[in-house]
Amino acid sequence: MSDTNPVIAALTADGAAFDALVADLPEAAWATPTPAPGWTIAHQVAHLAATFRLAGLAAADPAGFGKLASTLSPDFDANVVGAMAPFLALPPAQLLGAFRAERDRSIEALAAVPGDQVVPWLVRPLPPAVLACAGMMELFGHGQDIADALGVRRVWTDRLQFLVGFSVRVWDFGYLARELPVPETEFRFEITGPSGAVWTFGPEDSVNRVTGSAEDFLLLTTRRRHHLDLDVTATGPDAEPWLVLAQCYRGPAGDGRRPGQFESKAA
Repeated sequence: MSDTNPVIAALTADGAAFDALVADLPEAAWATPTPAPGWTIAHQVAHLAATFRLAGLAAADPAGFGKLASTLSPDFDANVVGAMAPFLALPPAQLLGAFRAERDRSIEALAAVPGDQVVPWLVRPLPPAVLACAGMMELFGHGQDIADALGVRRVWTDRLQFLVGFSVRVWDFGYLARELPVPETEFRFEITGPSGAVWTFGPEDSVNRVTGSAEDFLLLTTRRRHHLDLDVTATGPDAEPWLVLAQCYRGPAGDGRRPGQFESKAA
C-alpha cells in the first residue's frame, strides 16, 4: 500500500488505534455489553470485520461485489446480522485475527484503486478516498462503543479532518434515512480540530451554521452521544433541527444515545 496517500495513511493509523483498544483484552471481556443494545465487544469487532470484508471485495473484485450485493435483503438489519454471523461464531482470538486480516486486505485493495476511479458500493459508486473515509467512520463509531464499554478515553489527532469532511459531505443522510425533504440552503460548518485548527465548509454567509469541536461533531454524526451533551452549536432554521437528525451513515438511524447517558460537554 502507498503511504503517500494521506487518506489511506489515516485509515491505516485509525485501524491500528482501534486494534490497540482490543488487542490485550482477556477472553471474557469480549462478552462485555456496549452502549449499542444487544451488542457486546465481540459484536462490534465482528461488524467491523464484515464491513472491511465488503469494502475489500468492492475494491478488489467489483464483479464479485456486484454478485454479492444482488443477494442482499431489503431488510438492512437482517443484512448486518447475516454478515456478522460467521465472524461472531469465532472465539475472540480468531475473531481478532479475522478483523485484522479483513482490515488489512481492505486497505491494500483501496490503496490500489486509482484516485480518479470509483468503487462500487451499496448505494452508489464512491471514489476510493471516500470509501476509505467511510471505513474511518466505522472505526470511530464502533470504537467509541468499545471505549465506552471499557471506560477508556481516546486521544485524537488532526486525522479527524478526513472524517469531519466526510460527515459534512453526507450531511443530508439524516433526512434521507427518515425520508424527509432535504433543505435547499447550504450549511456553514466551522469545526475545530484537536490541534486548534478550524476547518470550514460551506458558504460563509449561510444562515444555517454548525460549530464545535471535531470530536464532539463526530460523536454527533455517528450518533454516539446525544446532541444536548455535546459542545456543538447550531443556529438557523434548518441547522437547529439538524442536530437531532444528524448521521453520517446510511440505513436506519437507530435510537442513538439518551441525554445524560454520558458526561456532558455542552457549554
